[in-house]
Amino acid sequence: MTDASALAPRLTRADIRAARQRLGSDIRVTPVFHTEVDGPRGPVKVTLKLEHLQYGGTFKLRGSLNALLQSETDGARPVVIASGGNAGIAAALACAVRRLPCIVVVPETAPHTKVAAMWSYGAEVLWHGTTYAESKRCADAVAAERDALQLHAYDLPAVVAGAGVVGLEIERQVRGRPPVLVAVGGGGLMAGIATALGPRSRVIGVEPKGAPTLHAALAAEQAVDVPIDTIAADALGATRIGDIALDTALRYQVGSVLVGDDAIAMAREYLWREFRLVVEPAGAVALAAVQSGAYVPAPGERPVIVLCGANTDVSTL
Repeated sequence: MTDASALAPRLTRADIRAARQRLGSDIRVTPVFHTEVDGPRGPVKVTLKLEHLQYGGTFKLRGSLNALLQSETDGARPVVIASGGNAGIAAALACAVRRLPCIVVVPETAPHTKVAAMWSYGAEVLWHGTTYAESKRCADAVAAERDALQLHAYDLPAVVAGAGVVGLEIERQVRGRPPVLVAVGGGGLMAGIATALGPRSRVIGVEPKGAPTLHAALAAEQAVDVPIDTIAADALGATRIGDIALDTALRYQVGSVLVGDDAIAMAREYLWREFRLVVEPAGAVALAAVQSGAYVPAPGERPVIVLCGANTDVSTL
């Protein structure tokens, strides 16, 4: 392991608990749903964590709002973030709550549905590049030019701590310590949940085969760049795992499983057909692991599956 992850800020459960206190009633405590889903060998008992019902349709609101509350920035200083979609929506909504100006830099491939949501919360949207990495470099320059508070989509301690409150909720809502399956892009949600639940629980990262940031980093024992080619790219489009996420994955032995785009699309359609749950492709990634057999629960095990985002064009269902 190297350098960057070794030097990454190390979060603790106390940081997650402080974020929960800070966020208070500004975020939803999203429900869980105990049910069965189709698996490759028959029905599989699961618990769905319905985080796609969060304000703004994304777990990322927790992290953005926690970062703003922790920074105690005043209304004169703008906030800037680079995003493929959901982090920008979350930052825009958090800034609207805090009455702060917000600038979101998105790649040219950002879905109109997500850009429209940013606009609806009052954000200024700038297009730059075709990947998240290119947008991030532009956001760095904008932050310097405008003396803005810069948020990071997944690799900022306050952002990860806010996301980790999902883990504290699961702990209170679900008996025992079942494994938790969570989609991974830059890894902020995975890192937050793993830190919240600690070493006595097991977290499994689920990634598209076309965006294996955690899988590649664990194999190389360091963060590495990966090409992105997946239907979930607008939410899981980070080309490299975050330093905080990699450090957390190594510390808590977070595993990684890969799923194909066909499995993701089938899981998303299944959630709509069977439960009338509308999620974006990234929101169905963790379920795809169970339905495709990439993750097989042990006998008597009921995994928790986090449905993390709902910002999608419903006409594609």
